[in-house]
Formats: sequence, structure tokens, C-alpha cells
Amino acid sequence: MAGLKTIKTKIRSIEKTQTVTKAMEAVSASKMRKAQQKALAGRAYARAAVSILSRVSGSRELANHPLVRGAERLFSEASPLLPAAGENNFSASRALYIVITSDKGLAGALNSAVLRKVHADSMFSGLAQEKVSIIAVGRKANDFFVARGFAVESYHPNTDVLTPEFVAQLVDEAASAFNTGAVDVVKIAYQNFVSTFEQRPTLRTIFPLSLDELQQVVSDIVPARGVFAPIPPSGRDLDQKVSTYSLEPSEVEVLDAILPRLASIFVYHALLEAQASEHSARMVSMKSASDKAGEMEHDLTLQFNKARQAAITREVSEITGGMEAMAA
Repeated sequence: MAGLKTIKTKIRSIEKTQTVTKAMEAVSASKMRKAQQKALAGRAYARAAVSILSRVSGSRELANHPLVRGAERLFSEASPLLPAAGENNFSASRALYIVITSDKGLAGALNSAVLRKVHADSMFSGLAQEKVSIIAVGRKANDFFVARGFAVESYHPNTDVLTPEFVAQLVDEAASAFNTGAVDVVKIAYQNFVSTFEQRPTLRTIFPLSLDELQQVVSDIVPARGVFAPIPPSGRDLDQKVSTYSLEPSEVEVLDAILPRLASIFVYHALLEAQASEHSARMVSMKSASDKAGEMEHDLTLQFNKARQAAITREVSEITGGMEAMAA
């Protein structure tokens, strides 16, 4: 009977675990939908930002702005941000990475994929460890880079509440490092939400600011498949450049005001995509855990029934043997 009691205890333990994993799956599913809806709600603003940057792309002041200068050397193709792009002979000697991971685990390989992406990019760029700086958003990123001796400039917990102040703080930190020449390039790494079962580790360049990168961020907001799949744009949604324009009060003042806000598009939507990816990965992971718990419960139930049947058979045999001995 001790064996039966042990098996029954295991079954109850697995049932309790399955209850927890199912609850976590439901919570993650709800949070995933909310995060994706927030990203979609901000897509109109992101498209407007692309349109603004496209319209002022012919400005000489824009090409010479501190947040844009160097873009023509950083990207291999001629950027529409600048009228004439040079050859891709730019090699960053110092880089700053904004790495977005989660604070919690139980999300499969979600965080490790982003961390590997950053490490591989720094190695591919030929950057020594002391030439790489990190702004960690999420405990997993902070723990990873601190343990490996990287310079973590700042650490921010990754919560579900995204405030304009938090986004502005991240952009200001990155812009300050880029403007002062402390780094040559600022990149952001996060998980891009492709679908419920697919998240893609993504690396984008924030500074120098590029229209190509911003357009790619906008296109990534809508997943390729599922209920949030894109609708073909109408003629009014397409960006149109103008050949002449005027900026008031001055080009410098206008660009100083709008470029940090345009850069915040990168950070804001990267945080939203990372949130949706985190909750999606955790939902899938918890569903797998629940299914596996169900399989283990089924196997243990069969084992319990076999053991119980064997015990009953043994007791019946003992009773029968005792009765026969008394009759003899």
C-alpha cells in the first residue's frame, strides 16, 4: 500500500502543477493580446513619423544633424535619408546596445536568443569587450552581461507598464552617448512578435537615425499571419515626398525637437514587441508544460490502477488460501 500512496501523492502534485501552468497560460495569452493591440494602436503614429522623416530627407541640416551624421557610412545601400550616400567603409569602434529581455523565466529560449544575437553582432563587428556598452532592460540581460564582464551603463526592470518618461529616459541615455562621441553606433536588440508560435530575435540601429530602419520597424509592427495580419494599404496611406518645404521657426530647432521623438518610435515599439513575444513564448511554454503534466498524470493513473489491481488480487489470493487452509 505504500507504493499506492506514493503514486497517489505524485498524481496530486502533478494536478496542482497543471492548475498553475494553465492559469499562467491564460494570463500570458491575455497580456500578449493587449501588448499586440497597443503596438497596432501606435502604428498610425509610427507611419506618421516615417512620413515626417521622409519629407525632410532632402534637408542639408538633417544630413549634418548629430543624431543622423554617419548614417551614409553605416548602411551598405544608399539611404533615402541622405541625397548621396558614400561607400560602406564605416567600421564602428565603440557600440552601445539596448538589450530588452524579460525579468522572469519560464519562457523557453526567448531571452537566450536575444543575448546570442547581441554577442554575435559584437563579435562580427570586431569589437573588443571593453568597446561594448550595454543598457539592460530586464533582469536576464543585466545578469548575462554583468557575469561576463561587459560594461552595463544602466539597468531598468522590464515591467508591463510603459510610460513616456521611461521611453524618453532610454532615448536620452542613448542619444547622449552618441552625441558626445562615447559610442559610434547605438543598436537595440529585442524579440519581434511574428506570430503566437514564432518570435524572431531582431537587431536595429537607432543612431545614426535612418529612414530605412524606421520603415522596417513600422512594417514589423503587424505580424505576418494571424488575426493581426496586415491589410493592403490604400493610396492615402502611402508616403509621399515633397520637393519643397519650409520649416519654422528654423530647421535646427525643428530637427532637435522631432528627431529624438522619432527615435523613441524604435524604443517604444521594441518594448511592445518584446512584451508580446515574452507573453506569447510563456503561453506556449506553459501550454506545453500543461500537456506534459496531463501525459504524466495519465501514465501515473495507469500505474496506480495496475498496482491497485495487483494488490487486490494478492489480497483475494491470501483470503482464498486462508479459507482453503481452514477447510483442510
